[in-house]
Amino acid sequence: MSQTHFYQPKEGHGLAHDPFNAIIAPRPIGWISTKSKTGVLNLAPYSFFNALNYTPPIIGFSVVGSKKDSLVNVQETGEFCWNLVSEDLIDAMNTTSKPLAPEESEFDHAGLQTVESEVVSVPRVKASKVSMECKLTDVVQLKTASGEEVNSWFIMGEVVGVHIDKSLIENGVYSTLKSAPVTRGGGRGDYYTISRDNFFEMLRPEPE
Repeated sequence: MSQTHFYQPKEGHGLAHDPFNAIIAPRPIGWISTKSKTGVLNLAPYSFFNALNYTPPIIGFSVVGSKKDSLVNVQETGEFCWNLVSEDLIDAMNTTSKPLAPEESEFDHAGLQTVESEVVSVPRVKASKVSMECKLTDVVQLKTASGEEVNSWFIMGEVVGVHIDKSLIENGVYSTLKSAPVTRGGGRGDYYTISRDNFFEMLRPEPE
């Protein structure tokens, strides 16, 4: 009897819950702030988010299901900011996941203060200890293997400004542990944090 559960996604997974986003986990949270062309501020968390390139630094996040305000705003202004979700901000982050009308701001809804950015016009989350200011580089609508477009868009942006709370820098090195990042798992609402107990270092092999 096979020791693996195999399925073809197009035919269904055959489990109690789709395992896809639980398998690719934990994932950093893209807490993205944007501004509409009329000046309305938006803030939303995205679980499909990650770093994409070193030089220049590029990050990206996916908007899944429909053209949400974040996507519309980025396409109109060409700017966005990423804000770190640390343990002390999990409730506020969760509040900003609630769908609001385009003329309403998640900053106000969650009681979060803003702070001006240095390069872009989009404000950052003041309480977030790390933020990145970004300029849009590309928006790609995702496609199936057969070339059919799906209702998901991948937004990429070059990081043009980085803000780090000095409490997170030790001897010139950024401390991921002290930043207490919250990451997304699968399920209806699974999240993870990091701890010293789970840390280990493994260096790459030297070239021969």
